[in-house]
Amino acid sequence: MDVLILTSNLRNSASLHLETLLTSDKLNVKMVIYNQGKVMNKRKYYRRRVRKIFKIGPLGALNGVRMRKWYSTDIINHLNIAPIDEICRQNNIPFKTTPNINHPDTILFMKNSGAELGISIGNSYIGERVFKTPRYGMINIHYEELPLYQNANAVIWQIYNASDHSGYTIHEIDKHIDTGNILLKELVPITFHNKLGDTVTHTLANIIQKSTGGMVKVLENFEHFHLARTSQKNGVKYTTPSISQFLRMLRTHKAMKVKSLIGSFYFEVVSVSFELETSLGFPTF
Repeated sequence: MDVLILTSNLRNSASLHLETLLTSDKLNVKMVIYNQGKVMNKRKYYRRRVRKIFKIGPLGALNGVRMRKWYSTDIINHLNIAPIDEICRQNNIPFKTTPNINHPDTILFMKNSGAELGISIGNSYIGERVFKTPRYGMINIHYEELPLYQNANAVIWQIYNASDHSGYTIHEIDKHIDTGNILLKELVPITFHNKLGDTVTHTLANIIQKSTGGMVKVLENFEHFHLARTSQKNGVKYTTPSISQFLRMLRTHKAMKVKSLIGSFYFEVVSVSFELETSLGFPTF
């Protein structure tokens, strides 16, 4: 299958996905399109930002800025992610730059690439004119469990709800954000660390690494997954947490971290006891 990648970051999980796709002899990456993220309608952009600040509060907005590094620079450093344009140069893959996701240049590049399917990694809203350009449309990878965590940042809202897992979902793109038909979903346990930020980064890194194999699996067997796709029902949408929601995340994280440590300690005690009984010749049942 001939595919292309659309991404809004030079260094994010798209680089890892590209490197993994290149190992498949069934897939051909025709092009990578990088969205510069230029604001085309400033009035609409700032109106949306103001509405969000009113919804989550100024402290929530400031805290949201602080949390960004958990999902960007911390992940880049943890996984040693290379710039995607360099990977393209090393592998002779056409690399194009568009000023905005929904700009006419994006559509033109897609048409000229000859790709049958587009892959969205790390983008905001994609308009219908764009996602319908490739023959088979576009798919997106969402680093959370759908439909329960639409538009949610990975891990934090799972912890808010006292869940011990996160995951990723590969789904078709439709007119809304994170609402398209699901092709593949995999749940991944949350790995707890002392700080919430470290828990997020380490768990998300594990999710990303697992998702690269999932993406190849879907693309190499696209017809099968497309026919077996499932629609999303009763979706739950999230956004940046307010400061009160974030404080609850901190409290829940602390409690779940202690629970995780107790569980690990109990498992180690049982394992040591079993090994001791076995070495002494005691019967095991």
